[in-house]
Amino acid sequence: MDYTKLLQKAVVTSCSVSLFWKIIRHMWSSMNVEKEPVKVLVTGAAGQTGYALMPMIARGVMLGPDQPVIIHMLDTKKAAETLNGLKMELIDGAFRLLRGVVATTDVVEACRDVNIAVMLGGKPRKDGMERKDVMTMNVSIYKAQALALAQHAAADCKVLVVANPANTNALILKESAPSIPEKNITCLMRLDHNRAMGQIAEKLKVRVSDVKNIIIWGNHSSTQYPDVNHATVATSSGERSVRDLIADDKWLNTEFITTVQQRGAAILKARKFSSALSAASAVCDHMHHWLLGTPKGTWVSMGVCSDGSYGIQPGLIYSFPVTCKNGQWSIVRGLKIDEFSRAKMDATANELIEEKSLAYSCLG
Repeated sequence: MDYTKLLQKAVVTSCSVSLFWKIIRHMWSSMNVEKEPVKVLVTGAAGQTGYALMPMIARGVMLGPDQPVIIHMLDTKKAAETLNGLKMELIDGAFRLLRGVVATTDVVEACRDVNIAVMLGGKPRKDGMERKDVMTMNVSIYKAQALALAQHAAADCKVLVVANPANTNALILKESAPSIPEKNITCLMRLDHNRAMGQIAEKLKVRVSDVKNIIIWGNHSSTQYPDVNHATVATSSGERSVRDLIADDKWLNTEFITTVQQRGAAILKARKFSSALSAASAVCDHMHHWLLGTPKGTWVSMGVCSDGSYGIQPGLIYSFPVTCKNGQWSIVRGLKIDEFSRAKMDATANELIEEKSLAYSCLG
């Protein structure tokens, strides 16, 4: 229906107020068509991070306030009862964007037609375990899940690996499902990025939203390199360099870096549980910017497949500064790298090269 012509006619003929508003209501309802629901898979959903993440997804924190979602939750048979309890809570939450919940221990059912996959499930390293033992278990998990995603997920499914070792688990998934475009496989570095922004904001006593363009380079481990050399803070006199405002290179090159690197361990020691709330928030931030875009002039840190940028070995899942547009990420080019940064970036790359070699030996 051509509402423009109807309105013009209404004005010309001096129609009644009630008819005028009837036309307006019809116009509004025609424009306010609900979007198709997005299917979001969360593996390892019965854990603490899954418990924190589900209401965020259902409330639109991840995909926006007008995007309906159907949540697919996957966990082990041992966690089936807990998973069912979480499904009941999601239903009881009466979330206006939630259009359905699938709670299952079947990887094929979980992966069917999903548009987004958030991989929380994995085997963490525990006391007395060798690195190869952990890697072998994760290879088994991620090979099976990669195959299910490749065969049953939507063709353009975006995958975010969170379970540690996140970078190498993402690498295993990439190698196990070559039909999934490597640009669609990422790992979570946004938690470290947010931690770094939080430390700078606290140091300068500014809002965290005023801090931008921090970079986390490398691995989601204690070798990662939080880099403020290109970061700025919005002030009343305009944007200013973080280094200039803090004016303490010693703190920035030592305590700041180690605080961000070891933040997860510090939270584990304080809570007796690993980071869950902040990790869930970071998952939402990561997917929100990947799918809906980064603000102009701003980048974020994402673990993505290296194309050789900044001298990093191609094929590694390495954290770079990226911008996002139309559901695609692009590595920020041409940033100046000083000698101190180069050494830090290479050290974390070398750790990832070792992990890659170990993963390949487990893959056979």
